[in-house]
Amino acid sequence: MGHITSRNHYENLVTRLNRFPQGAPPSETLNKLLSVLFSEEEAQFVSLLPVQAFTAKIASKRSKMPVDECESLLDGLASRAILLDWEKGGVRYYILPPPMAGWIEFSMMRVRDDIDQHSLGQLLYQYMNVEEDFVRNLFFGSDTKIVRAFVNEDAIESSQSEDNILEVMDYQRATHVINSSEHIGIGVCYCRHKMEHVGKACDAPKEICMTFGNVADSLIRAGYARRVEKQECLDLLDVAYSHNLVQIGENTMNSVSFICNCCGCCCEALLAAKKFGTSATIATTNFLPTVNSERCTSCQACVDVCPMDALSFVDGLNKSTQKCACKNPHLPRKTDSFLIQSSS
Repeated sequence: MGHITSRNHYENLVTRLNRFPQGAPPSETLNKLLSVLFSEEEAQFVSLLPVQAFTAKIASKRSKMPVDECESLLDGLASRAILLDWEKGGVRYYILPPPMAGWIEFSMMRVRDDIDQHSLGQLLYQYMNVEEDFVRNLFFGSDTKIVRAFVNEDAIESSQSEDNILEVMDYQRATHVINSSEHIGIGVCYCRHKMEHVGKACDAPKEICMTFGNVADSLIRAGYARRVEKQECLDLLDVAYSHNLVQIGENTMNSVSFICNCCGCCCEALLAAKKFGTSATIATTNFLPTVNSERCTSCQACVDVCPMDALSFVDGLNKSTQKCACKNPHLPRKTDSFLIQSSS
C-alpha cells in the first residue's frame, strides 16, 4: 500500500505540472527524476499549489495544512530552487516555475551534494535527449516559440562600414538585458553539467548561465547562482563570444529572466533546432550570414565554428546546406568569410 501511495503522490505531481502550457509528458523516467528532487510529502504538497503566484495562506487553504507548516515546506522548496520566492509589500510570494526554463534547469545550476546529482544528470539525459517527448512538447506544444536568439553584437559591429549600416534594437542585445537588470546571477550551465554526467560534455565554459531580475535574486538567496555586477556579466558575455556560444533567452521583449550561452553539442534548444528545424524551435534574429567569396580564403574556419552545423565546404567555396535554409540563429565570431545582412 505504501508503494501505491508513493506512486500516486508523484502521479499527482505530474498532473499538476501538466497544468502549465508547457507540460511534462508522463513516463517512468520522469517519476524517477521527480523522486530524486521531491520527497513524497513535497510531491503531494506541490501537486496542490496554484499555477499563479501565491502566499503561504493560499497554500494553507489548498493543502488544508497549518500556515506555519506550509511556510516551512515552501521555504525548504525555495531553498532548493524548486520554487521561486520574493517579497512585496511585506508579504512573501512563491511560484512554481515551469519545468524549463525552470526547476529542471535550476537543479543542475550548481554542484551540490544534497541529492545524487550524478543519477539526476543521467535521468535528465534519458528524459530529455533519449525519450524526446518532453523536447517535442516543449518546442511543438504551442505556436509560440518559448526562446529566442540574441544577436552576436561583436560580429555585427565588426561588419559595419559606411555602406553597410545595421540597426540593432535594444531587445535584440544581450548587453541591454545586462545593463538594465537590477539583479544578475551567474550559475552553472545546466546542459553542459548534465552532459558531464553521461560523459558527453564539451570544454566550453560552464559557470556562465545568466539570470536576471526576481529570478536571479531568488536563485542567489538559495545559493544556486552567485551575484555579480554588470561589468562581470558583460565580461562573461565576451567569454561566450570567444567560445562561439549562442545567446538564447526568454522570448519576451522586456523583463528577460535568463540568457543561456549555448553550444551546439550540449544545448537542448540547439540540438532540437538541428534535428527538427530552427524555424520550429527558436525565434531567430533578423540577421543572416552570407559568404563573401572574394574574401574567402578557404580556411573552413566558419564551418568549424558554426554551432548549427549549417555550413559545408564544397568545391573550394563555403555554402549553406539545405538543412539550415538561411535560418542560422547565430553568427561565427570575426570570420572574414562572412558579411552580415538584414533579412528584411
